[in-house]
Formats: sequence, C-alpha cells, structure tokens
Amino acid sequence: MKDCIFCKISDKKSPVRIVYEDKEILAFFPLEQISRGHTLIIPKKHYENIYDIDEKSLEKIISVAKKIASSMKKSLGAKGINILHASGKDADQSIFHFHIHIIPRYNKDGLNTWPKSNYKENNVQKIHKKLKIE
Repeated sequence: MKDCIFCKISDKKSPVRIVYEDKEILAFFPLEQISRGHTLIIPKKHYENIYDIDEKSLEKIISVAKKIASSMKKSLGAKGINILHASGKDADQSIFHFHIHIIPRYNKDGLNTWPKSNYKENNVQKIHKKLKIE
C-alpha cells in the first residue's frame, strides 16, 4: 500500500524509533506517546484489520507483545500493561494497517482504561445464541 504510513515505516521510508524488528514484525514508538514507553506493533506485510490478518502473523504479534511487555516491566518499572487494538472505522481505527498498542501503566498515571457506557442489554440469551461458536 503505497500511501500507508505503516508500510512506509516498515520499508524504512519514514523515520521511526524501533523497539523490536524481525523479518515479519516491527515494533516502534508512535509520534505521540500515551505513556512512557508506549509502543506500536505491526506486521510488515500490509493487513487492514483483524478480519484480514492471517493467524500466524497474529500469533507472532502477540508473542512479540509479551516480550515487549516483559521488557517494559523490567526496564521501565511498568506496573501493568494495556494491549489495545481497533478494527474498522466505527471502532476508531485511524490507520488502516493492522496494529496493536502496548501501553505501559504506572501507579497513579491518570489514564482511564475502560470507556464508560450506558449500554443495557435486555436479551443476553438471544445475543449469546447468535454469537456462540461451536
């Protein structure tokens, strides 16, 4: 994807601070840090979202996420980790190249992890029946 910023970063056509790299995966600091050490992990091959990425690449990304999270705990003193991902415009995906955020958390960092909602479901059984994978 010639206009994809993450493809440009992967091809070394855009500057970036690399945290981890191998043949298939790249992890780097985003331009705007949410917390100290905030890192993005992408596959070098372009996949638009969670529906598009193959399972092998997804497994590799989560394996790298664990390595980075462990390093954040040891080297930065992170007390916890948020792993965040958005797929699709309605989920607020802003760059349409699959990526996950590894956000180190620190005591009293002031970040709010979980969104507030007034959603109330009246028919959980019906939704469960539709969603259940057998």
